[in-house]
Amino acid sequence: MPVEPLSRTEIEARLAELPGWTLDGDRLTRAYRLSSHMAAAAMVVHVARVQDELDHHSDLTLGHHTVSLSVHTHSAGGAVTEKDLELARRVDDLAPAHGAH
Repeated sequence: MPVEPLSRTEIEARLAELPGWTLDGDRLTRAYRLSSHMAAAAMVVHVARVQDELDHHSDLTLGHHTVSLSVHTHSAGGAVTEKDLELARRVDDLAPAHGAH
């Protein structure tokens, strides 16, 4: 089943429920700060597991004390879809367990 791109208005309304996430061009983005490199690495593994569960993968970057995500839906022509918002919500739900902010 194809996924439909969301309008900018729909995306902005939904982002109000996801503090820290922003629309950057045609992608949702967020960076998390963590207490250590190992905490960031553990969060990356957890995010990768969620991405596999959803069968939806973002650009995921591990920094010294940071984890950054950039996501859009390739099968929707690179637009933001409901799949991207679900991934963002799931990552936000797991972030506190890693001490991310």
